[in-house]
Amino acid sequence: MKTVVIGSGFGGIAAALRMRAKGHDVTLLEKHDDLGGRARVFERNGFKFDGGPTVITAPYLIYELFEIFNKNPSDYISIKPLDIWYRFVFEDGFSFDYSGDENSMKEQIEKINKKDVNGYIKLVEFTKKIFNKGFTELSDVPFDKPIFMMKQLPALLNLKSYKSVYSLVSSYIENEKLRRILSMHPLLVGGNPFTTTSIYGLILYLEKKWGIHYSMGGTGAIIKGLEKLMVEEKIEIKKNSEATKFFTENGKINSLEINNSNKIYVDNVICNADPPNVYDQLVNSKKNSLFDWKRKRMDYSMGLFVYYFGTKKIYKNIAHHTIKFGNKYEEHLKDIFDKKKLNNDISYYLHRPTATDRSMAPVGNDCFYVLVPVPNNQSGINWTIEGEKMKNLVIEKMQRQLLPDLKENIVEDFYLTPDYFEKELNTKYGSGFSIQPKFSQSAYFRFHNKSEICKGLYFVGAGTHPGAGVPGVLSSAKVLDKII
Repeated sequence: MKTVVIGSGFGGIAAALRMRAKGHDVTLLEKHDDLGGRARVFERNGFKFDGGPTVITAPYLIYELFEIFNKNPSDYISIKPLDIWYRFVFEDGFSFDYSGDENSMKEQIEKINKKDVNGYIKLVEFTKKIFNKGFTELSDVPFDKPIFMMKQLPALLNLKSYKSVYSLVSSYIENEKLRRILSMHPLLVGGNPFTTTSIYGLILYLEKKWGIHYSMGGTGAIIKGLEKLMVEEKIEIKKNSEATKFFTENGKINSLEINNSNKIYVDNVICNADPPNVYDQLVNSKKNSLFDWKRKRMDYSMGLFVYYFGTKKIYKNIAHHTIKFGNKYEEHLKDIFDKKKLNNDISYYLHRPTATDRSMAPVGNDCFYVLVPVPNNQSGINWTIEGEKMKNLVIEKMQRQLLPDLKENIVEDFYLTPDYFEKELNTKYGSGFSIQPKFSQSAYFRFHNKSEICKGLYFVGAGTHPGAGVPGVLSSAKVLDKII
């Protein structure tokens, strides 16, 4: 069985390994000269910058990929738990250290609003129920048949899936700051907390169950460990190799073209590439009015502005993960998701790997990236102009709020905009996480793991079931284990 995997993000690598464990002859194609997709690594003058995912949850899903070949994960990678998961900071200077220490959580909540301690306990209990259904039971099973989806609806409605994450949290929590803290999780997978189905509240409990972890050497070190495993298991890896055309016969894919020249014959193609882009650019199949309607009505995740920088000053008081809220929240998210316009009252996520791992920067230096949710490229924003403005705005905000004297201490920097996601990572509209995780775009309503219109074509990654985030894309490869 000849299986070709397109794209080497976590989903693609996991799919390649799982198909190899089934005995398939596997070739992995990667457009760039390095593996990782969104999880690529950028190295600049001794600084190591993880390109994308930095929050590692449910590490067992990574360990499984080694264990199916009877390998010890610790021979390849080193993942360690963090004490403080996120430090939340507000415009008025208020901060909250979010962690797995329940005593600390309750003490901090009590200082803000005593009533919310009991609400928090009840919220965690309810998200456990969502987790047991949405993750434990359904995250690694195929949702390619409407009857299966229909059978799940009563349970999903019982879990208040018709509510948004923010609405669910608000039904337990009174204080607005706590509502923001406990409802922010959809932003980690490309969704607006005010429109994302409450099923994604399961992320809150998923973190409670397994904690937040960091990979020593950066997330890129996991990719390197998995690359070593793929080489050992004789998966053929072709870098600088972009799939440019699919060929079908009687509705089944039978070959594909690489770099507009070389043609290879296949039994299966698994795309870790963004499904809408694959259907737009590569699949030449008969019209399917229902599928075409489904694609046209899709709403896409926000875009990302990511500013990477190294400093000659060490900011030792900055946590590993900091989430900084602007004054506006719902209004700002509406600007990003609905109005598709920029807003100076930004919220952002600041990653400082050197808080845990000094190897990410030269001696005496500090390493950061700051991620700002922005509109995707449906906005028409000209990032060649706005990119520099956003960079300056971000520096000014961080210097005033978190990193004093930042501007004079930056020694290395660059940034990525939605244009990078659209042109380099081939995502439609430069979205950071493919399609949004709304109820109407979840499970059966997402792009199916098994193509709806082309035999022999399969999908893993953010745009398919169960969704974005490292646990989601790794679980999408487990779905294929049950389909292929």
